[in-house]
Amino acid sequence: MLSCSGSRGLKSSFSYAMYSELYGFTAEPFRLTPDQRFYYDSEVHRRAMAYLRYGLEQAEGFIVITGDIGTGKTMLVRNLFGELEDGKIMAAQLVSTRLQAEDLLRMVCASFGLAHEGMNKATMLHNLEVICRTRYAQGQRILLVVDEAQNLSAGSLEELRLLANYQSEGRALFQAFLLGQNQLRRTLQTANLAQLRQRIIASYHLDPLSKEETRAYIEHRLRLVGWGNDPALEEAVFRGIFEATGGVPRLINTLCNRLLLYGCIEEKHGLAEADLGVVLKDMHQGVEAEARHDAATVGEEEVTLAEREWQDELDVKAGTTPERPNGQAEGHSAALNAEGESGTPLLSLQQRVAKLEADVSRLNKVLAHERRLLRKAILLQLDVDAGDELQ
Repeated sequence: MLSCSGSRGLKSSFSYAMYSELYGFTAEPFRLTPDQRFYYDSEVHRRAMAYLRYGLEQAEGFIVITGDIGTGKTMLVRNLFGELEDGKIMAAQLVSTRLQAEDLLRMVCASFGLAHEGMNKATMLHNLEVICRTRYAQGQRILLVVDEAQNLSAGSLEELRLLANYQSEGRALFQAFLLGQNQLRRTLQTANLAQLRQRIIASYHLDPLSKEETRAYIEHRLRLVGWGNDPALEEAVFRGIFEATGGVPRLINTLCNRLLLYGCIEEKHGLAEADLGVVLKDMHQGVEAEARHDAATVGEEEVTLAEREWQDELDVKAGTTPERPNGQAEGHSAALNAEGESGTPLLSLQQRVAKLEADVSRLNKVLAHERRLLRKAILLQLDVDAGDELQ
């Protein structure tokens, strides 16, 4: 039996032809790359689309869409672009990194095909204004879509606001969509961005899919590629996918893609809860390996110190404190042991309770840190999968 872990290295050599041969699919239903054809109109995405359409009708200001990683922000914009009338909007999209204000202007110029190498800020601003006015005279509007906008500094966001000042005959010449993770909302609330906030005419936060929507989303994408209940999916599979992904579309795509790949390799025409368990186990093993590697290089000192302090406290209470090379216990244990040998009570009950509460608080911090590491490892796993899909 070929395990899913063994299949991962072969993944890039398989195409949708493998799905087509076994299941009769006309395309890969769960590619990570956003594809407008697979847009699913869930309740949250329907509401977000309504805000986007309203913003475009207003033809000015900023539209802000936020959400956790993988909730479908980019898919929303691509779906909206598919609805636009040809020739009415000149749109450009850039993926933000941690750019300073002037570097952002260079990226904006490059996105619209304008010269920017070796030019100063004033020249770049002038060129952007010229193209805005030229396109307006031709009956077009300028739209900039900034993805990963949570990475923009306050200075960069202020530069975008200044671009929104371009007007002609009382009409705005420049409009921007800002797509970002939750951090973007916090950034926009800073005091020095009050003027930009006043120009936000529509905003929406994307939540994950519900359990019912998760099943509908999976079936929607499968039907679009000709799925005729082959492979048949047990009810428990849909439930397990929702529990494992929390309803996040990108995570659903990743897990479903792995599950179908496993089904193809094993030539299964029915996928059950046990099959999903095999795939999840394989994915978890990869995530745990990444997390262990990350913990060895990031935050290891914090985890080790907290664990050692907790173990020392347990050793003291059990009377089994190990001797150190100098004959003394480390940290708090050494002081407590010295008191115990003199016949004095180690600590009062109140002090012991306070110490235990402090230790529990430290352990909670350690657990929170480990959860962050695990989430980072999951995101690294997704990046690897996305790279495989694009090869």
